[in-house]
Amino acid sequence: MRIVILLIVSALLSACSTSFPNQMVEGQTFPAISGETLEKKTLNIPQDLNQNPVLLLIGYKQNSQFDIDRWLIGLDMTNTLVDVYELPTIQGMFPRMFSTVIDNGMRKGIPKELWKGVATVYADGEKVQKFTGNENGNNARVALLNKEGIVVYFYDEGFSVSALNRLRKTLSALNDEE
Repeated sequence: MRIVILLIVSALLSACSTSFPNQMVEGQTFPAISGETLEKKTLNIPQDLNQNPVLLLIGYKQNSQFDIDRWLIGLDMTNTLVDVYELPTIQGMFPRMFSTVIDNGMRKGIPKELWKGVATVYADGEKVQKFTGNENGNNARVALLNKEGIVVYFYDEGFSVSALNRLRKTLSALNDEE
């Protein structure tokens, strides 16, 4: 019975989404959005992040967590020092009705010390997806914002070492400017 309910919910969730072509957003201001961290605190982006460069790892599907994890491992293995926020971003009214179930499921799979860096975006999910595009939804959207909220690096083609190296080079140049 649980499997049948899960399949129905999955089908409804996918039916409630709009497809947007992928965009190159470097040089653009990240849209003002809000989400709720797994600690149940509101996070306003980019307003609450204006202290240092920040990396947003945006996921549109559950399967994008695999790509996000590869980025996190790559950042850790290269000792890349940057504030990172994971943003599971879901569009549509229907998923919002199940936000508690979705968020509780994430809490079960994410260590508590990381909860402050994971903010689910529901109400502004379509705004973010329209901004970056959501084709190839299993790929994370990797956006490095400067302290003014401008996207200075963007990548949406799935983790690669060369993409990580370009991110690190951009981050280094940002840190040299300060």
